[in-house]
Amino acid sequence: MKLLAPVDPDDLAAVRAWFDILARHCRAVDYEGARPIFAEDMIAFGTFTDFMHGRGPAEQQQWRNVWGTIRNFRYDLDKVEAIVSADRLTAVGMAVWQSDGFHPNGDRFDRPGRTTVVLGRHRIGDPFVATHTHMSLFRGTPDRSYGHFAPSPVEPA
Repeated sequence: MKLLAPVDPDDLAAVRAWFDILARHCRAVDYEGARPIFAEDMIAFGTFTDFMHGRGPAEQQQWRNVWGTIRNFRYDLDKVEAIVSADRLTAVGMAVWQSDGFHPNGDRFDRPGRTTVVLGRHRIGDPFVATHTHMSLFRGTPDRSYGHFAPSPVEPA
């Protein structure tokens, strides 16, 4: 089986926008601001819990264990890949991230990883919302960071 059609540039831009918004909220340690880009009944995999059913558990069990402990979380938006359904209402986005992690003694380490996200929307042109996320660190990357960073303003788009 092959993909039926190339991804519409507007749809790819919308998928990239989702990754960019997530990265900005992660860098700002802004849990509340990130909530609208995730479905309330999302299902996720993460480092600390196998299955998380719901945005609230994902925030409590994953986001809050990571976002305030790392720095400089960013996706290479030019390399985001997407598969979009024929009706253009569902997409799968894939991206690689970079971030800075911190050992217990405060020394910085490279903390790269990847994300696969299932996105949905009600109408073409609406922003995508995540219904499933799977984020994983690259092999050999420590699974815990020990930084302590307070929330900061979200940078403008």
